[in-house]
Amino acid sequence: MARLDWPLDVREERAALVPVPLAAARQRERGYNQSECLASALAAWWRVPVWGNVLVRSRDTTTQTRLTPDERLRNVRGAFRAAPESRDLLRGAHIVLVDDVVTTAATLNECASALHHGGARILSYVTFGRAPALGDRR
Repeated sequence: MARLDWPLDVREERAALVPVPLAAARQRERGYNQSECLASALAAWWRVPVWGNVLVRSRDTTTQTRLTPDERLRNVRGAFRAAPESRDLLRGAHIVLVDDVVTTAATLNECASALHHGGARILSYVTFGRAPALGDRR
């Protein structure tokens, strides 16, 4: 992930990495947020900060693993918001959202929407892996 060849404008503009927040129950269960671990490792490599508190869950969601694409969209709709105290920090910023796995991008898109409403100007995504989607060929 750290060696991804980003366009020059992204490398120059990215202000911070923002990990996708984990549901509180899952965080307690695991003891860590895998997206935050990835963001921390990337931050050291890319020399950009991790803003771990600018994006928060406004409600818990069920696990996405067995949901259809439409169910995933409904499941995460409205589940994230930009922390009110982060608006000055986010204003005009280019944020790189970090998640462990992307399938339909429903979670990433919902997070991006929340950050955009919080003032972020540009959002890029980086994920460790991509899960196969229903329409993928073998």
